[in-house]
Amino acid sequence: MRWILLLCVGLSLAAHADLEYALKPRQIADDTWLLEGSTDNFAKANGGNIVNVAFIVTQAGVVVIDTGPSKRYGEALRQAIASVTAKPVIQVLLTHHHPDHALGNQAFKDVPIGALADTTRLLHEQGESMAENLYRMVGDWMRGTEVVLPTQVLEPGVRTFGNHDLRLVALTGHTGADLAILDQTTGVLFAGDLVFYQRALTTPNSPGLAAWLADIATLQGLPWTIVVPGHGPIATDAQPFEQMRDYLTWLDQLLRDGAAQGNDMSEMIRSPIPERFASVNLSRYELIRSVSHLYPRYEREQMQRVDGQSPLLRN
Repeated sequence: MRWILLLCVGLSLAAHADLEYALKPRQIADDTWLLEGSTDNFAKANGGNIVNVAFIVTQAGVVVIDTGPSKRYGEALRQAIASVTAKPVIQVLLTHHHPDHALGNQAFKDVPIGALADTTRLLHEQGESMAENLYRMVGDWMRGTEVVLPTQVLEPGVRTFGNHDLRLVALTGHTGADLAILDQTTGVLFAGDLVFYQRALTTPNSPGLAAWLADIATLQGLPWTIVVPGHGPIATDAQPFEQMRDYLTWLDQLLRDGAAQGNDMSEMIRSPIPERFASVNLSRYELIRSVSHLYPRYEREQMQRVDGQSPLLRN
């Protein structure tokens, strides 16, 4: 009987060890640390760690940008921060409500969690279903994770934390409520999921590709020195913006042409993907999803009123 108990304990410890994120912060600028996630899809192999999370060690304390996909990730993030500095965490800033960015909030309930008002609303409306879906995809990595809503409403403008002035920029292209953060002290731009780089973008809550393209122009016009995408490698040049603009323009034209030709969704998801996007991870997978998210709007654009007047809906 004793050996059975020991075996069960051993198996439990081994299973627990298999669920360690082992986060390794990498310094990318003065006082600024990045935890870079995979560009793959959610999977049990990665525990949902597909997101770029960062923190800034200011003179006043640590500012965290996004909290990751689970309670376990959030706890690992706090341990990673403690491995770099003894300063306390004083602020969390959420770029948007998607689960890979906001379901680590449980580990930060002792500090202000700031977000745009509509980010809080969307997390309230969608958080439980997103958490359940992520549990189905990554399994026990999500055990114990609960939705914790932001406690602070953020407004556009500059907020100072110690020796770092952070410019908060409110945009809409990815979810309708997207926060970009420019550290005016270092020039690091935390673009959230407004920028994907070498990883195909996701569109479940996008209000439209035209809005997203406008946001890319806004971000590129900021005085940045380093771009931190929500997903993919950081960059010191404009390549992430150029790739995003190219991809968004191509996707918009593809959907517009397909609707004009009367193609159905099954035809659209089989559309050829340009060779220049061959190195962009998950391009086919995300094209299929984007067609399901966006194509009905383009089809409705083509529906003329019976009197021949303007379309029923503009994208």
